[in-house]
Amino acid sequence: MQVPMSSYLVEVKPQIQELIRLLEREFDYVSVLCTDVKGTTYRVSMHQTTVGDYHFCERGFVVRAWQDGSYTEYSFNNLTDAADLAEEITSALKSEFQALKALGIAQMESPLVQEEAIAKTMQNEIEIDPETVSAEEILSHLRKLCNAGAAHEGILEFQSTVSFARVNKLFLSSKKDLMQSYAFSEGSLSAIGTENGKQNMSYRSCSGLKGVEILNEMDAIVEEIIAVLYDKLHSDPVTPGMYDVITAPDVTGVIAHEAFGHGVEMDMFVKNRALAKEYIGKPVASQLSSMHDGAVGAQQVSSYLFDDEGTLGTDTTVIDHGTLVTGISDLVSALRLGTTPTGNGKRESFERKVYSRMTNTYFTAGTDKLDDMIASIEHGYLLESVQSGMEDPKHWGIQCMVRNVQKMPVLRLAQRKRRLREFGGGVDGNYQKMRLARFMYSSSRLAQAFT
Repeated sequence: MQVPMSSYLVEVKPQIQELIRLLEREFDYVSVLCTDVKGTTYRVSMHQTTVGDYHFCERGFVVRAWQDGSYTEYSFNNLTDAADLAEEITSALKSEFQALKALGIAQMESPLVQEEAIAKTMQNEIEIDPETVSAEEILSHLRKLCNAGAAHEGILEFQSTVSFARVNKLFLSSKKDLMQSYAFSEGSLSAIGTENGKQNMSYRSCSGLKGVEILNEMDAIVEEIIAVLYDKLHSDPVTPGMYDVITAPDVTGVIAHEAFGHGVEMDMFVKNRALAKEYIGKPVASQLSSMHDGAVGAQQVSSYLFDDEGTLGTDTTVIDHGTLVTGISDLVSALRLGTTPTGNGKRESFERKVYSRMTNTYFTAGTDKLDDMIASIEHGYLLESVQSGMEDPKHWGIQCMVRNVQKMPVLRLAQRKRRLREFGGGVDGNYQKMRLARFMYSSSRLAQAFT
């Protein structure tokens, strides 16, 4: 089914267009982002059941205006008469400009955006609309998953969680008329178990531009995470050291996310807080490595028509065969840097400022077969299941933690369910810059597929 547009945004659109017309009497540029995001999170564990709002629910508006070389913004969620609202916003923004001048605070100047006329809409497709399925049905499915996991010996806690979100956004200016409505789902299962005084946990997640059908994917995960948990409870420690490794797709993804996702967010270029700024056009990785980011480069939860500044989504080549080509940017950062915006301007909500943030970030596939990659390693590990990651854009360091490690070359595809232990793959803070460069240049093979 096609995700319907927000009836609320459709209804208020004429009023927002009138508001823009009135504000343009006082400002050289005016745009308004209108948001209507709703969703529900369901969680069932062995000890409790909860249902609540999705954590990014919102409905509101943010006005951006340009005057005397600077942008300023005003957010609100009480839509009143357009004339009264225009007067209120004009007074607030002009008072802000005057207060800064009176205090002697210099404003960061930005060029006036030159927009092209465009009108577009987007609605994505899902199989089963969460709004057509009762909470009781969804909780019943999650409870079935929870009971299946809890039935295994030694399980202290088992939890099944699913979130359904529907994002509706409208972006308007004198030249732009953009509207989008898309739905996505996120599911996760986790287990905590014990045996012979030892305790450990296992976790798996899934997501996509999907509806209730994601629950069917979760059905197949229960036995997998129980098997992983039991193997971890019977695992041996890994001796600390330097090893050849193969990273599973999720681990490869977090490396892309931390090193060349956060590392190339160009609002940090403006403030000279990202070392990547000095490496544009220079080799930063093995020639096998190419990396993309973009709302249209893949179909996942961060795929959209336009970002929160009305810039159309793109497919940005960040690294091309080892060479750092560009970063990812919001509109204002691009204007200040004299570059082209990449459609990565994101707000946490209509009440928050825009930052340069990632969408779908990934390395492109290679040509090697996994079996051949495993056979080529004399002594190393396969790293799976991301636990966490952290970045330092100023010094280009990263820390990545993973939950599961499998020994090679003993490992073969048929033996992939043998997990050795939870393993921290963190990079020492004193050597982050050196370690990142060494890691990226050391890539020798790139898989064509990994399932």
